[in-house]
Amino acid sequence: MSDFKMPDISGLMQAAQKIQGDVARMQEELARTTCEASSGGGMVTATVNGAYDVVSIKIDKQAVDPADVGMLEDLVVAAVNQAIGKMRALAQEEMAKLTGGLNIPGLGGLGGLGGLGGLP
Repeated sequence: MSDFKMPDISGLMQAAQKIQGDVARMQEELARTTCEASSGGGMVTATVNGAYDVVSIKIDKQAVDPADVGMLEDLVVAAVNQAIGKMRALAQEEMAKLTGGLNIPGLGGLGGLGGLGGLP
C-alpha cells in the first residue's frame, strides 16, 4: 500500500472559516480607514476611504484660476488617483498579512471594499 493520507477536511474547513472571518474583520477595519494624497505641491488634496469613496477634496485658493480650469481639473484627478492608489496598496498589504502572501482563490485581489474581492 502507499503512504497516501487523506487530508484533514475538517481542519481545512476550520482554517478556511477562520480566514474568512479575519478577512471580514479586515474589510470592516479598512472601511473606516482613509488615505490622503495631494497634487500640485499640495494645492489639491483628496481623501479616500477604504470603500474607495472620495470623502473630501481640499483646494488651495491659489489653484483656482478661472482662465485655467483644466489645470485644476487635472490636479483633482491626480490627487484622487494617488489617494486611491495608496488605499489599494494598504488593502493589499493588509491582505498579505492575513494570507502570508499566498494568493488564495476567492480572496484574491481584494476589490473595492464592497467585497474586497478584486481591487479596483
